Amino acid sequence: MIVSFFLSLIMTVLHPLHVSVTEIKFDSKDKELEITARIFLDDLEEAIRQERKLTTLDITNPGSGLTTDQLVSTYLSTRLTTKIDNKAVAIKYLGHEIDGDAIVVYAYAPGVKKMKSIEVFHSTITEVHEDQSNLVHITLGEKTRSLRLMRDTPRGSIVFE
Repeated sequence: MIVSFFLSLIMTVLHPLHVSVTEIKFDSKDKELEITARIFLDDLEEAIRQERKLTTLDITNPGSGLTTDQLVSTYLSTRLTTKIDNKAVAIKYLGHEIDGDAIVVYAYAPGVKKMKSIEVFHSTITEVHEDQSNLVHITLGEKTRSLRLMRDTPRGSIVFE
């Protein structure tokens, strides 16, 4: 048991975990999706740096007239999308907060009157890390279902019955 623990610890240090966790909740009262994504800050910084072909970037203090919110919302706009009942819904970025080594991103998708099915495309960080997993937990009422989206399978669907 102890050997297993130390082997796991060594593997984590030698091969870091590449994962994000996104929560999508349907709010029937406000008729919207509430979206919260937790992403490792250094991975997101690297992805934006590569996308913008920059040699350096401090995402928390980007300079050059840019803000963290501008960088993150632009980056996520094509990497996190949803369809509700086969219709695309626009995700609106609200803001972020830094929590230790992660950035927590807040967004919402207004105008969702009901939800029987959801399709999520989530390719965040997959261009940087081949083993990136984007875990998505979707809640409708009392039911929560989950998807694991990766480079080869960035899109997944759930039907609620």
